Amino acid sequence: MEVVPMPGYQNRILRVNLTDRTFKEEPLSDDLIHDYIGGRGFGVKLLYDDLSPDIDPLGEENEIIFVAGPLAGTSAQSFSRWKIFFKSPLTGGYFMSSGGGHFASELKFSGFDVVIVKGKSERPVFLWINEGKYELRDASYLWGMDCDDTHNLIREELNNPRVRLACIGPAGENGVKFAGVFSDRRAAGRGGGGAVMGSKNLKAVAVRGNKKIDLADPEAFSAAVKEQVDRYRAAPHFKSFSRTGTQTPEFTNVLGIFPTRNFRGGVLPGIETMDGSVFNEIRARNTACHNCMIHCGSISKIESGRYKGSWSEGPEYETIWAFSGPILSSDIGLTVAADKLCDDMGLDSISTGNAIGFAYELYEKGVISKEDTGGLDLTYGNDKPVLNLIKQIALRKGIGDILAEGTREAARRIGKGSEQYAIHVKGLELPAYDPRGAKAHGLNYVTLNIGADHCAGYAGQEIFGAPFKGKAVDRFAIEGKGEITKWNQDDRAIWNCGVMCNFATGYIDLELYGRLLSAATGRKEFEDPDYLWLVGERIFNLERMFNIREGFGRKDDTIPERLQKEPMEDGPSAGKVFEIEPLLRQYYTVRGWDPETGIPSHAKLKELGLDFTIKA
Repeated sequence: MEVVPMPGYQNRILRVNLTDRTFKEEPLSDDLIHDYIGGRGFGVKLLYDDLSPDIDPLGEENEIIFVAGPLAGTSAQSFSRWKIFFKSPLTGGYFMSSGGGHFASELKFSGFDVVIVKGKSERPVFLWINEGKYELRDASYLWGMDCDDTHNLIREELNNPRVRLACIGPAGENGVKFAGVFSDRRAAGRGGGGAVMGSKNLKAVAVRGNKKIDLADPEAFSAAVKEQVDRYRAAPHFKSFSRTGTQTPEFTNVLGIFPTRNFRGGVLPGIETMDGSVFNEIRARNTACHNCMIHCGSISKIESGRYKGSWSEGPEYETIWAFSGPILSSDIGLTVAADKLCDDMGLDSISTGNAIGFAYELYEKGVISKEDTGGLDLTYGNDKPVLNLIKQIALRKGIGDILAEGTREAARRIGKGSEQYAIHVKGLELPAYDPRGAKAHGLNYVTLNIGADHCAGYAGQEIFGAPFKGKAVDRFAIEGKGEITKWNQDDRAIWNCGVMCNFATGYIDLELYGRLLSAATGRKEFEDPDYLWLVGERIFNLERMFNIREGFGRKDDTIPERLQKEPMEDGPSAGKVFEIEPLLRQYYTVRGWDPETGIPSHAKLKELGLDFTIKA
């Protein structure tokens, strides 16, 4: 069908049914653009409308939706984030995940804003989108290949080194519940999107194009971009973050919230051997996403020791933690080698590190033995088994077959009281911040619709001392954390419409962001910060209603008993616990949700234009 592009958008959604190998194009509706802007907004609305409740996350009816934002592919800085949406095989609920690099911009250049894939192919395939045209190609020869080889071989087949891909590795093919989707060495890692693709026999989506992205007001847009660039350069932390990125694990260690030994302690001994200054020494060069002057990524290479020759693009903070704190190791070489192996196998490093840390504690407690681990000695401080365990998880071999289910399901299968050691929220393993020492950060974990994630409601007020409404925030305090958490979550939803990198949002404000959106799309309402806040809250509540429809509620807004009842063992946060009940009561009140059920009130849903979610 012939679709006329509109400013900021290609105005094309591509629907692919792998079962019957059919394609369907449709335009973006005016209501969708007005009410949800793009990115995260598009994803949740389309997923809510398309999926029936209670479907199997690994069944043909589930979808995986790829979305690029309205500012992707433009000259605006730091907007080359792509998002995927699906019902998660790890949590059983709504999920979104995000990756960087060049895929989002290339998807727009190929002629589409959104690609929706459902069904299951009889044999492995990859989807090839080129200059607005599309086809399914055989990927049988790629099945079993790691992500790096998949990129190289598809580019070779298409005779174009500039093709961009979103692909899976062996972990996705084998249905690992926390397998991710990878583009070059950037990942939409969390929640099991790779397993969803694997269940469909979809190895990759490859995109390439040169289609123009029209702007409603090029002159105003250019002026706004210039102002954005000037603000980046003037920011006091711009140069340091551009140089080091997130390779600074010491920043949480000094707060006593760097989780160790499966979330018992908060300080890692020997962390000085892999702090930011040490990563500076092994950094070969920096890397960048499309049109981002921050270039905070890095290639790290180990030149000596047991892991000599290992390299990765990273590791970022979360991955540094995932292969140090959980097993009580501080070997920088291991973090680099494990990062590269997770990228190759197609694994979310956060959940992988958690699963391994969970196994180490079970071994310590005598719940599992060397017989269960295939002879591996999972004693804290012994990091030698880690790379072996990563491979076992990806290939579902040995104990890795159980760990590949995620800690919640693995604990259920193992039994013997192991449930108390599974550290997750809604099935999603916790990131690298212990919530006992940062209460708003933890409340975000508890209440996020996707489970324990740091990106969708980061409490910078507690982690970095950012003021909230002009006042300093006590990270140990309970009062006021409901309001802060709601603000952080709605704020992230707003920026996720663009889609702007979380690391870059601190350089500009909503006023400038709104001008970029409005100049690109011609939508004057996008200039209004109050309207953007309305959209952010609308998105978060629709995500909530997706989960309510799936049977989620107050019972799922919880956190492991360890964090509620066992005081932090060491460091500056020693003695603290996470007081969930008063925090949750605050949050529900601020949100306008029923305090007994955790369901948004009818008045709140109507206020947000979500009447269609209300059951008769």
